[in-house]
Amino acid sequence: MIIRVQTGPNLREALQPAVDALLAGELVAVPTETVYGLACDALNEAAVARLRAAKGRGDDHPLPVQVAQVSDLRTVAGVLPSAARQLAERFWPGPLTLVCPRAEAVPALVSSGRNTVGVRIPDHPIAHALLKAVGRPLAVPSANRTGEPPLPSARAVADVFGERVAVIIDWGAPFAADAMPSTVVDATVHPPKVLREGALSTKEILTVCALNETA
Repeated sequence: MIIRVQTGPNLREALQPAVDALLAGELVAVPTETVYGLACDALNEAAVARLRAAKGRGDDHPLPVQVAQVSDLRTVAGVLPSAARQLAERFWPGPLTLVCPRAEAVPALVSSGRNTVGVRIPDHPIAHALLKAVGRPLAVPSANRTGEPPLPSARAVADVFGERVAVIIDWGAPFAADAMPSTVVDATVHPPKVLREGALSTKEILTVCALNETA
């Protein structure tokens, strides 16, 4: 099912089919800041297995997790250093992925058996509204089969995944061709360490960490 949604007062109502599908353990394609993501309930192990099967993603590749607000970190992550919390408060919503200690509530299948999980809050009105409406963290890798190019449109997602995806959210707006991936920061060490520089520079990250040290 493809549903066309736009931001506005009726957004929550328009997203209800996607919310229902996610809570039922189904897959939903959702627009992010760059391309479409393939989402499922990150706390539902059967849903995570369904997502991996749809993407053809091996168990050795962790799945990124998205939450709606900083306070939701306690659902998916263990205790974080104060510098990591400062980074979250400064750059979320936005292109920052924090690698955090994985909470027991998050199935090991999400993180490929690792004791960490990558978390961020997306800076996209539809993705953010969906997270708030569902009220649960979502595993959201890109909506494409592993090893294939990202899919730029709702129709492309439907053509590739068919009935494996219960709901595809069509935002109708084009994606930025030059959009950069999120910057990945290891928040399990002190001070936090940049693992991959993306939309946020290493300098920006280190500046916040330095301010935390002097606070």
